[in-house]
Amino acid sequence: MARKRNGGRPLKIIPLGGLGQIGMNITAFEYGNSIVVVDCGLAFPEDDMLGIDMVIPDITYLLDNADKVEAFVITHGHEDHIGSLPYVLKQLNVPIYGTRLTLALIEGKLKEHGIIDMVDRRVVKAGDVISLGSFKVEFIRTNHSIADACALAITSPVGTIVHTGDFKVDYTPVYGDPIDLQRMGELGRKGVLALMCDSTNAERPGFTNSEKTVGKTIDALFTEHEDSRIIVSTFASNVDRVQQIIDAAYRHGRKVVVEGRSMVNVIQAATELGYINVHENTLIDIEDLKNYPDRKTVIITTGSQGETMAALNRIATSNHKLLQIKPGDTVIFSSNPIPGNEKAVAKLINELSMKGADVVFQDAHVSGHACQEEIKLIYTLVKPRFAIPVHGEYKHLKAQAGIARELGIPKDNIFILTTGQVLSINKQGARITDEVQTGAVFVDGLGVGDVGNVVIRDRQSLAEDGFIMAVMTLEKGTNRVLAGPDIVTRGFIYVKESDEIMDEAREVLNKALDKIHDKNITDWGKMKSIMRDALSSYVWKKMKRRPMILTVIQEVEY
Repeated sequence: MARKRNGGRPLKIIPLGGLGQIGMNITAFEYGNSIVVVDCGLAFPEDDMLGIDMVIPDITYLLDNADKVEAFVITHGHEDHIGSLPYVLKQLNVPIYGTRLTLALIEGKLKEHGIIDMVDRRVVKAGDVISLGSFKVEFIRTNHSIADACALAITSPVGTIVHTGDFKVDYTPVYGDPIDLQRMGELGRKGVLALMCDSTNAERPGFTNSEKTVGKTIDALFTEHEDSRIIVSTFASNVDRVQQIIDAAYRHGRKVVVEGRSMVNVIQAATELGYINVHENTLIDIEDLKNYPDRKTVIITTGSQGETMAALNRIATSNHKLLQIKPGDTVIFSSNPIPGNEKAVAKLINELSMKGADVVFQDAHVSGHACQEEIKLIYTLVKPRFAIPVHGEYKHLKAQAGIARELGIPKDNIFILTTGQVLSINKQGARITDEVQTGAVFVDGLGVGDVGNVVIRDRQSLAEDGFIMAVMTLEKGTNRVLAGPDIVTRGFIYVKESDEIMDEAREVLNKALDKIHDKNITDWGKMKSIMRDALSSYVWKKMKRRPMILTVIQEVEY
């Protein structure tokens, strides 16, 4: 009877981002007239995305089905899981559910965007179960490099999906309790239809070290460098790491300055909620640094990924108003480069070293993601019928698929999806049935989505080859040349040392104008096209370059 009532309808799992890439995690779960969305993150721009500040997901599918969307359910407070919410909620205003710290970080973003009062925010805690249309969603305590992270048990009429979020198994976390493995086992005994497991470290054997091991390393580094000023750069959202740095500073009698807007915001929110305990008189304002000897100070800052505008980069390049690197400073990178940021981080380390700093970039970090043995533990407890690797590039997803095979899950029950694919799943089976519109939306300053691939290609062309602009004035009615053609270039050649090339380019344009006049062409579009093609052909033959070429025609009465 129950099957007849739901017509054998499947659950649809629709990743709208986060697969085959690092960041921009967002997945829709759809059953009947209900859609629940897990996470809504951003991705940082790649090197060839010139001028782009961030990348957010294309949510066309959600907008087309807005009447079905019940809520956003957030696993934790990292940018790649919450960063797109302020932009998306302006288009799709539905409730958001998250733990205390997660929502506090989201609320900071909503305030910046001026939409805090229009968004329905609902605080949950590990162990809570919420009903959302056809779904029940249970929050399960996990460990990660930020407090208050949760896995999700998403129960639909066809079965339960366990989504781990970003996680590790940490038996000695800095804040809170270890991951709730008991609940994972209980779900496994009841029966789990599919497991969607974090794949970020699926290529790494063994276990991920406990966050507390970093505290011991930091303490040892403070002892080793007791006579120098210490600057520690880490992720702003790694609240447990910041706590351990502050604790080490207190033990060594050092005052702490926090620098970087995101770092200040996170620490303020975490402190107010009790996730960070700051010892009395430990934190000082940056203006007060001059009142203390260098060996008695620690600066905690953003910029561990080499970001151009982050505090550490500005300090290293002498662009910070109040801080500069001094010979003898110790700079500790308490992070690993995110894939794609290696060059930027190496450049920053070189800059700091050339300024005389002693740079430490090894052994001061542990990952927040599970390695192979922890992933195996979750599979063993949950006992899923289907495996759907999530979070990571294709190589990471494939590595986790290999783990699932090793643990006995049949090959046909493992799905390495790509963003946009629709996996329809029920008790009878699972298969890819459709594909929806997805993609990347570029945020450039205040513009959202107004910079597309064509604009990016133009920026790449300008960056690589520069541009040439040909300008001329024609007599109205006769098209007789009254002035020009004049040629203006930027990023192409140094004009003062290239008289011959410029003269030849003008001659090419004059011949093109003669051709236009002989054929009695009066359409400005055709005229511009002929001149552009002629100039492009000359430049390629002469210099093997393809700059952007613009032609400007002005018409006056004479």
